[in-house]
Amino acid sequence: MTQAGLIEPGRVKSAMYLTFAAAIAVGSYLVYVGGVPILVIGLLSVASGIAYTGGPYPLGYHGLGDLFVFVFFGVIAVMGTYYVQAAAVLAAPLTTTVPQGTVTLTAFVASLPVAAISTNILVVNNIRDKAEDETTGKRTLAVRFGYGFSRGEYVGLLGLAYLVPIWLWLATPFSVTVLLPLLTLPIAARVSETVRTETSGEALNPALETTGKLLAGYSLLFGVGLAI
Repeated sequence: MTQAGLIEPGRVKSAMYLTFAAAIAVGSYLVYVGGVPILVIGLLSVASGIAYTGGPYPLGYHGLGDLFVFVFFGVIAVMGTYYVQAAAVLAAPLTTTVPQGTVTLTAFVASLPVAAISTNILVVNNIRDKAEDETTGKRTLAVRFGYGFSRGEYVGLLGLAYLVPIWLWLATPFSVTVLLPLLTLPIAARVSETVRTETSGEALNPALETTGKLLAGYSLLFGVGLAI
């Protein structure tokens, strides 16, 4: 938004700090339930959010944005959510340790599809903006390694997302309903074709929107399938 001149940098910075303040206020209850581990996660998330485009080494400008999104928007978001709900049952408030049963392999595996598709939103953005980023010094992975790498990243992350339900069905007690996210495969195939063949904003802006919708649809079906 700022790079395109749609919003002034100062307003974006103010909105960022207000958002973080609101998150801290709301997150206080989660800290009460989850204790010190949630406090640490919250502080790391705020610090990383600021470091994404700010500080002496902005993560997003040095090709680390994809890793940041994968970890914080996927793995930590999902596992942190599971942890708080499990801690509410298995631990006393304000615990200083990680209670047994609150961090599991299944929760980690279940976080991977969200991490993968969330990252793909950034991948589409980076492919679309590659030419402009090259002129502004933003060294995204698309700038560093080219279109081919980022397109392969997009397809590979989708592959990871769709392998997870199959693994959960075969390797855990979950029933066949865990495969419900596979219903979104046609959407994934269509948007992948666009990402693999297009570079213009006119073509990739809809792909960006579709990837976001894919994340929402996949997550909804995944949650329903796990619950059933």
